[in-house]
Amino acid sequence: MNPILIDQQTFQRYEDISANIKPERLKVFINKAQDLDLKPFLGYALYYDFIKNFNEDGTIKTDAPQHYKYLLNGSEYLDKDGHIVLYEGLLPTLLYFAFARFIEADAIRYTSSGPLTKRHDNSDAVSPQYLTKLVQQQRSVANAHANEVERFLWDHRIDFPLWRFSSKNKTARQSGPRIRAVDKSNFNHPAGLNQPNYLPITER
Repeated sequence: MNPILIDQQTFQRYEDISANIKPERLKVFINKAQDLDLKPFLGYALYYDFIKNFNEDGTIKTDAPQHYKYLLNGSEYLDKDGHIVLYEGLLPTLLYFAFARFIEADAIRYTSSGPLTKRHDNSDAVSPQYLTKLVQQQRSVANAHANEVERFLWDHRIDFPLWRFSSKNKTARQSGPRIRAVDKSNFNHPAGLNQPNYLPITER
């Protein structure tokens, strides 16, 4: 079974979340964040080698390699230029990826009659636009922490031979909409190509 690396107490160190949230429900989104965000970010080889150093309760084993303990919990070190780097560890990256997934899914509950929006007495539901903004904000925080993890891995790449940097994965984890390709088919071919305001579309 995949050990869950963070819990509700970890969340409360970074975000003010309600104590009424069931730990079991939170674990669902932590597990998704580990599989869908953390695993592609670290790369499958490094992730699986890293995760096997954890106990079933999510604590890192006492005999785990020291560089994995630093990766998880953070450390203070000197970079190649002799500057002090205060690395916070992997936990905030995972936490904010999980938090974004929790916010996105918590507004909707699935019932026998279909998906429903949560409603409470004396409170209004958040608009879809604002909900999207909140999710993007949390993913942006997660990405900022992920950049610090990436720097740590670069600075200690001798200790992490299984890590392979992927610019594709880095682009994919960014929040907000992205242009992945330009459709140059005839359907999207602009009219009036002979006019001076248009540039020709050429196939490569």
